[in-house]
Amino acid sequence: MKPTIYLTVFYAVCMVCCCQKSFGQQDNRVVSTGAGFLLLSPDARNAGVAEAGTGLTADANSAFINAAKLMFADKMGISVSYTPWMKELSKDSHLGYITAYRHLNEREAIGLSIKYLDLGMINFRNEAGEMLQQYKANEFAIDASYSRKFGENFAIALTGRYFQSDIGSGTYNNLLLKKTDAFAADIAFYSDKDTPSGKYGRRFAWGLALSNIGTKLKYNEVQTTFMPMNLRIGAGYTLYATPENSLTVLLDVNKLLAPTPPKYKTDLDGNPTSQIEKGKDPNRSVASSLFTSFYDAPGGFKEEMSEFTIAGGLEFSYYSQFFIRTGYFYEDPEKGNRQHFAAGLGFVARPIRVDLSYIFPSAERYVMRNTMKFTLSYNLSKR
Repeated sequence: MKPTIYLTVFYAVCMVCCCQKSFGQQDNRVVSTGAGFLLLSPDARNAGVAEAGTGLTADANSAFINAAKLMFADKMGISVSYTPWMKELSKDSHLGYITAYRHLNEREAIGLSIKYLDLGMINFRNEAGEMLQQYKANEFAIDASYSRKFGENFAIALTGRYFQSDIGSGTYNNLLLKKTDAFAADIAFYSDKDTPSGKYGRRFAWGLALSNIGTKLKYNEVQTTFMPMNLRIGAGYTLYATPENSLTVLLDVNKLLAPTPPKYKTDLDGNPTSQIEKGKDPNRSVASSLFTSFYDAPGGFKEEMSEFTIAGGLEFSYYSQFFIRTGYFYEDPEKGNRQHFAAGLGFVARPIRVDLSYIFPSAERYVMRNTMKFTLSYNLSKR
């Protein structure tokens, strides 16, 4: 196994074992959760607009962003996505995603999706470099969604999710790891309305989704950590230059609904103690965190606002057959520093659509460097 695979272990542990910070890490302002895998955008269309996909027209991959959008898609479809995962660090890891949906009638739809992250074969070694064990690390999630339409332009959806993380069993760098799993749920609201305006009309869509609301994760016998409970609010506005050509402007904001690390008092020698100086105790219930996460930052309102990520994007459609996409994703440097440009292309030859995207990092030390994603979709609706 190539030496770079050991770095994959490091990033995997950082991503899925982001347990609550110890007192000695009081300067780290990142909101930490487990199962970061659940927030990974799997499809190329959403990635091509820098993950600002709430306001895009609905398709099979809408189940990841906002499952209520499925009511505004064609009657039935399936999609498969593939991402060579962190290819600069490992050659044998990848992210796969398959999703399908079907309208039951004019008011109801169901969806099913599976997301799988293969981190390859990992070598666990001690500080002397001696081999302890080899382990095939992976994570997966299975989702089932139900969407219902209320009126002509509004829908609500519920999603149930089972998640399992298996990144190793044993001790790695003094961290005892074990397989863990959890159940979670999403609730989503979505509105999509076309409005006549002059000769061609306009379209405005907005959505809100609460995702990954569920049980805490336990990667070892000592600590538990929150699921990546997330609030996503987004919108899209489509301008029709002609009946066939359009430009969609997109904006999404996200916020993790997990505790912000507090600041701890120090002793006479400058060492941190267990007493909180500012902020709130991070050891709280899931229900409490959903509300207190909006006002628990020790830095006050300014720090709370810095915990929102912002994504903006554009999608140009030419005769509903050729698509060009771009966007930018921003996260505050003290809250993770994920910042990147995105570009994407799409081509439709009904009933098939092919999408691809590429990420251009604008921040240093960005793990997902130069990531390319591929998606193949098939429209199963009768025409």
